Amino acid sequence: MEERLYYENAYKQSFSAQVLKQTKDEAGNWYVVLEQTAFYPTGGGQPHDIGTINETNVTNVEEIDGEIRHFIETPLDDEQHQVVGAIDWQRRFDHMQQHLGQHILSACFEELFNMATVSFHLGTENITIDLEADQLTIDQVEQVERLANQVILENRPVETIWVKEAQLSQYPLRKTPTVSDDIRLVIIPELDYNGCGGTHPNTTAQVRAIQILNWERQNKKIRVHFVCGERVLTQFQSKHRTLSELTQLLSTPEQEMVVAVQRLLNHEKLTQKSLEEAHEQLIQYEVNELLSESKMVNGETVLTHVFQNRTIKDLQKLVRLLTNGLCEINVFLVAENDDKLQVVFGRGEGSEINMKTTVGQILPLINGKGGGNEAIAQGGGEAILTGEQLIVETMKLLQLNGENEQIR
Repeated sequence: MEERLYYENAYKQSFSAQVLKQTKDEAGNWYVVLEQTAFYPTGGGQPHDIGTINETNVTNVEEIDGEIRHFIETPLDDEQHQVVGAIDWQRRFDHMQQHLGQHILSACFEELFNMATVSFHLGTENITIDLEADQLTIDQVEQVERLANQVILENRPVETIWVKEAQLSQYPLRKTPTVSDDIRLVIIPELDYNGCGGTHPNTTAQVRAIQILNWERQNKKIRVHFVCGERVLTQFQSKHRTLSELTQLLSTPEQEMVVAVQRLLNHEKLTQKSLEEAHEQLIQYEVNELLSESKMVNGETVLTHVFQNRTIKDLQKLVRLLTNGLCEINVFLVAENDDKLQVVFGRGEGSEINMKTTVGQILPLINGKGGGNEAIAQGGGEAILTGEQLIVETMKLLQLNGENEQIR
């Protein structure tokens, strides 16, 4: 059966074939259909192969409407009827290792703890399976990982056979196949019997190793992240480099790294707490200094100030502290931040100035927007005016620009 070529010979890296069709899809992408192919199309949780057809790059392979479409960067010469295809072997073998590793790991989860795999995804960096389980412990993970790597070490053969639906009862399948005719079984003797159309090595030893990275609760399932084969070595090398750099930075041996990091985190918490306390003291000192600037204008206690590069959060805190316990005071703070102006206006309980209304009337002068309530309001806009000019316009609006007297 020529259409099964990509299933049956996972190690086939190059092949010759007749072009049956070359055309564009609805999106304008060129593709060819061959009489037979070694390219694996996306399916069953496994990504497609890439490679070349007559030196033209194959970027995607999909099975659509019963035909395997090889999407190519540029169209082939119209006169080329017989072509040579070549698979990107490094990518293909990586997928073979990961896919068989998934078979082994899923079988081990089911054999040891009756946890069935309900989905599988092969990504570019790691692989995931979703387990039908409520929880997963580190002890269970270690047992599964130990058994999976023992199966790899035993170098068990990996068999593929084609059967009919009526023959399925002869095999202890992990799950019922989704097809009913020409069913391909992938078998690891005494461990796993599974309907699958993916590519796999000939023996378990070629998976090399399986390493579970982490797991998490995901949509009432347990999602397990893991890697196999060359990816285990890549992960180890990456983590080892990171750990080596940390041991040098912290002057701490690997065995004491957790203690050293915990000590750093505790020190950071203490430092952060000290900084917050110092900041509170500085804010209170600033409040006392600002209060000395307040004036009596037309019977109203008014405090205005323009800051450079202060956050609106800082301004809000200052306004709350300045109005706390001072019933009659009205506070108007502005910050000049590069090409922006930000304002926070607030009042004490004894004042009747509506700060929300005031901010709403002033902000259009700087193409700004804001909000708040009668007691405290804030907003921001463009630096069309200076901070001092905005304060002057606010005082004019409230008719607080008359004779004033410094409050001492």
